[in-house]
Amino acid sequence: MKTKGLALLIFALVLGTVSIQAQYGYQEPSQPMIDLVDGASTPSVSISPDGTTMLLLSRPGRPSIEDVSQPELRLAGVRINPRTNGPSRSRSMNNGITIRDMKSGKDIDLKGLPANPKISDVSWSPKGDMIAFLVTTDSNIELWKAEISTANASRIGNVSVNDTYGSAFTWTRDGSSLIVKMVPENRGTAPVQKTAPLGPVIQESVGKAAPARTYQDLLANKHDEDLFDFYFTSQIAEVSLNGTVKKLGSPGIYRGMSLSPNGEYILTTEIHKPYSYRVPAYRFPNKVAVWNRDGKQVHLVADLPLADQIPIGFSSVSEGPRSISWRADEAATLTWVEALDGGDQYREVEKRDRVYMQKAPFNGQPEGIIDLEFRYAGISWAAEGFALINESWRSTRRGRTWLVDPAKNRKELIFDRSTEDRYSDPGSPEFTRSKYGTYVLHTIDKGRKVLMTGQGYSPEGNMPFLREFDLQSKKTKELWRAKAPYYEYVVSVLDDKGSQIITRRESVNEQPNYYQRNLKKGDVKQLTFFKHPTPELKDVTKEFITYKRSDGVNLSATVYLPPGYDKERDGKLPTLVWAYPREFKSAAAASQVTSSPYRFANISHWGPHFMLLEGYAVVEGAAMPIIGEGDQQPNDTFVEQLVANGQAIVDELDRRGVSDPERVGVGGHSYGAFMTANLLAHSDIFRAGIARSGAYNRSLTPFGFQAEPRTFWEAPEIYFTMSPFMNADKVDEPILFIHGEADNNSGTFPMQSKRMYSAISGLGGIAKLVMLPNESHGYVARESLLHMLFEQTNWLNKYVKNAESRPIQRETKPID
Repeated sequence: MKTKGLALLIFALVLGTVSIQAQYGYQEPSQPMIDLVDGASTPSVSISPDGTTMLLLSRPGRPSIEDVSQPELRLAGVRINPRTNGPSRSRSMNNGITIRDMKSGKDIDLKGLPANPKISDVSWSPKGDMIAFLVTTDSNIELWKAEISTANASRIGNVSVNDTYGSAFTWTRDGSSLIVKMVPENRGTAPVQKTAPLGPVIQESVGKAAPARTYQDLLANKHDEDLFDFYFTSQIAEVSLNGTVKKLGSPGIYRGMSLSPNGEYILTTEIHKPYSYRVPAYRFPNKVAVWNRDGKQVHLVADLPLADQIPIGFSSVSEGPRSISWRADEAATLTWVEALDGGDQYREVEKRDRVYMQKAPFNGQPEGIIDLEFRYAGISWAAEGFALINESWRSTRRGRTWLVDPAKNRKELIFDRSTEDRYSDPGSPEFTRSKYGTYVLHTIDKGRKVLMTGQGYSPEGNMPFLREFDLQSKKTKELWRAKAPYYEYVVSVLDDKGSQIITRRESVNEQPNYYQRNLKKGDVKQLTFFKHPTPELKDVTKEFITYKRSDGVNLSATVYLPPGYDKERDGKLPTLVWAYPREFKSAAAASQVTSSPYRFANISHWGPHFMLLEGYAVVEGAAMPIIGEGDQQPNDTFVEQLVANGQAIVDELDRRGVSDPERVGVGGHSYGAFMTANLLAHSDIFRAGIARSGAYNRSLTPFGFQAEPRTFWEAPEIYFTMSPFMNADKVDEPILFIHGEADNNSGTFPMQSKRMYSAISGLGGIAKLVMLPNESHGYVARESLLHMLFEQTNWLNKYVKNAESRPIQRETKPID
């Protein structure tokens, strides 16, 4: 096997892309699929702090390929538009705001906006009487405000916002101004790369282990460093609502800035040199400091070095202070955590992390709050002075929650459970505004109880809940739970006792909408009336099914059947199965149901639903658990379990009489694409596959991938066996590869699809490669989406729906 692996690795290096026929130009699918892409988007919703007002944020249609192809710089793991000094992609823009009074139901469209605005970062003022937001133009990013009472919007001064990295602005505590990251005045012109290089790019290892995952868009040379300095440098300033600007501190590359609860201090995180060509910006050296409101540094919290030598492992962390933030319930107290094991998860110690706090004026010794056996996983403070502190350990999937009251020296274990055991999930705490305007735990009965919301996982499906949890007795009281035939969950708690809530409700045939509930009176008031986004497909049949794998593991999936389907008349249909593998440490956890039979049948162009328009049965979310109990890792038997999962869903659909087992295709995106290629390489269950934006050669991600904790050198046989590239000669079913040429996801380099296609086509297999210009890991341009549907539809119709009948040679190897 090792000889074969080496040969294939050499083959990968020398093999060029084999192309039988080059094709150019964007293509379009059928009109119903075009309508699926062009359908109106449902507005997103934002609720005011006092729960009296709702914003409806409308969204424009799909951007064009011209929009997606705007100038872009890729620096230190971040992509920006140099024209605007903001993100170049992955930004959800709005093009309008409607203000709804929730008591009267009256709507007012926001006035004063520019034509065809690109709105983002909508933020409520502390009192809820105003909103601030950003408007992106062709040349910069502007700061805007709007009064809720008048529905009038206007630009704030002449500020040009720097939105390249981290949050661009935050409200002050009294709502009279905003702390903003601005483009520095008179910064000059951008650096121009010289024709002649300054010299070689040199990196050196000095004998210390520095493992790093396969990051993309990293700095590559001195010119990249100069561009990073130019575009990412900001001037922090306090900007009043009338546009007056007060500069704070000196220009710098600020990753974060946050006001203390009392508003007297600003916590800043500033990146500085030396930079790295191996890791992204968030691991660059950085100085964490406290400023006063005049921008003068009053306390240096930490000056952290380059984090390029973090030990490998999902529970390994950097040394020194991390997760530095303000204590939400006090005027100005810092909290942070430091590793006690050097950040190395493999070091044997009794305690892993220590949580600290330090009060203003920050001249006393930091106070240790608690030492944790596992890795710190977050803290939430209550107005009564206590906190809930979470810890977890990845390899054992174990999590704990502690109640800690520093003033009373109280440390009490609240929850200790498997993080994989969804059925025992107690939920997550709700939050409310403190006297400072910060978010603290929503407690009742003088801090004795905390309100909790959760998904309500159960064998019958998710039924979300609202509960009160008694921190003394550890008992829960259920205040509300969703009821069949609806899937409904809490969006906001409006009152102190938890008797007034806003929920989002849907059913299989009802579009999600928002409701206000009075739990004491039992009253329900519908707040929004969004229409069905795809009325032409409202008669699609949707069913949530459960079935078993050959070794007894319970599986689940959602099956869609085309409108008007009649089993007696139409018989068994061609089918598309769409899935994504998940890793587990126990069969019991893998068998749990994690969805709801009452979710809305939301038909999307992105998943498998488009083939309903071609008369297919469609399977979404077919469970693909990969289990490794005890000392065994899940991936030790990845291939065997994956094949068993694929076999199980095809057999179940056949048993139900809705799917023709000789005409089933499989597909997936990212790790789902990796799954697809492996299924075609190691079984004959499926007739063809669609693999979008995947990775296929695991030797190119040698320091781990997905949930695999071992490196290539620790488990070469696992990397070899799991790599479809190493088994390209076994892929004897047609496979369609689609990949964005500008994919920035860790590990899924565009080269992965090119090399995999080259291998299969070079070995005489049936394959097609579609590279989408200027698209990232997810595709957004209208032209790209339509072409994706065109290719996928033609591929499946040719090799699945209209494939010549043949008996399928299925592999049914038992799972050890």
